[in-house]
Amino acid sequence: MNLKRKIYAEMLKWKAGSDGTTALLINGARRTGKSYICESFARNEYRSHITIDFGNAPKEIPDLFLNESADLDLFFLKLSAFYSTALHRRQSVIIFDEVQQCPRARQLIKYLVADGRYDYIETGSLIGLKKNVKDIIIPSEEEHMEMFPLDFEEFLWATGDETAVPLLKQCFASKTPLGQPLHRKIMNDFRQYALVGGMPQAVLEYAKSKDFGAVDAVKRRILRLYRDDVSKFAEGYEDKVFAIFDGIPGQLSKKEKKYKLSSLAKEARFRSHEDSFVWLNEAMIVNACFNATDPTIGLALNMDRLTQKCYMADTGLLVTLAFWDLPFAENDLYKAVLFDRLDVNEGMIMENIVAQMLRFNRHRLYFYSRSDALKRENHMEIDFLVARGKKISPVEVKSGNYRSHSSLDKFKKKFSSRLGDSFILYAKDVAVKDDIVHLPLYMAMFL
Repeated sequence: MNLKRKIYAEMLKWKAGSDGTTALLINGARRTGKSYICESFARNEYRSHITIDFGNAPKEIPDLFLNESADLDLFFLKLSAFYSTALHRRQSVIIFDEVQQCPRARQLIKYLVADGRYDYIETGSLIGLKKNVKDIIIPSEEEHMEMFPLDFEEFLWATGDETAVPLLKQCFASKTPLGQPLHRKIMNDFRQYALVGGMPQAVLEYAKSKDFGAVDAVKRRILRLYRDDVSKFAEGYEDKVFAIFDGIPGQLSKKEKKYKLSSLAKEARFRSHEDSFVWLNEAMIVNACFNATDPTIGLALNMDRLTQKCYMADTGLLVTLAFWDLPFAENDLYKAVLFDRLDVNEGMIMENIVAQMLRFNRHRLYFYSRSDALKRENHMEIDFLVARGKKISPVEVKSGNYRSHSSLDKFKKKFSSRLGDSFILYAKDVAVKDDIVHLPLYMAMFL
């Protein structure tokens, strides 16, 4: 079964628009399907292609890049012979898979693009880390794309539904309720998506077997791979990375979801753990969400790096990580999500999936938090801030039976001139109440 991915259309735009003047660099977490989509694209859109997997390439290949790139005619002859593949001018693509493991190949992109014979696609994870770009000049000829786990629409495509999302988009635009039967069906699909997540192998297993136990086994394999990567590539501070990573479910299950380092060790300080947070963020294993202390359109200008929430980049992996030490049969989250019985602590699942959907739409994640015990009107917490046009939209994630939105009311009053629409995402149908747009959780994809 082939998974239809939205990034394919973006790659087509790159190929047509670039016409060989840039290389495409796709950055993403391991197991999000980078290699698969590049192979599919190369097969469909080019006469021939070569894929160089630098994670598994024999020694001759890095040596070729290191010692024999001065004469490009000979370089391409040797590459073509080694992979038994004929290369055709302007009709072939060379894929540098896991390019971070061969920095010299990445530096060579400048000269390969200038040569103009072929197209180049690079894939990588951890490509921004200092050690992976040490001693090389990063080529300006790269066009960057981020690749994420499948979003909800891609998940629906995988399960055979290509008609729901266009209708949902209309209802979102017109703020029109779907009606209970349709909303109930989509919400049920969305709960399945939250449990399975968007890692391609997990989605394929679910589409094939509809067995959460088999899906959980796939996700455990991916989490073990991530742990192996920490051991391999976070040398010197792997213990801190493991501690932060393993602590994510516990941190998110609290009412205040800000990551408290004191939970790891009393004397823990952000300065000594900063590299570990950066590593997880660069690996795109987590989605970091920072406190924007002054919510204006330039959210990044007022970002407090010391105050952050740490969401898992894939909610399905969070569901499995939360019960890592227990067998699948004892993972209560599957039942709680499926039967809409999430308690306050388990609400982390829905907040995490909103973070995931916002990141898929290329939003950097920000929240607003201010504590003021003396002046209660200044004490407020907003889950997410989203820049929409020239205005900021506050976004709150609520359980279906929430009773009030006092933080949102205070926030609207304090910053009214800067705000566009305010949103509450919850488990019910579309409604506009108290000058707040209430949307079902699955409509986070349209923000």
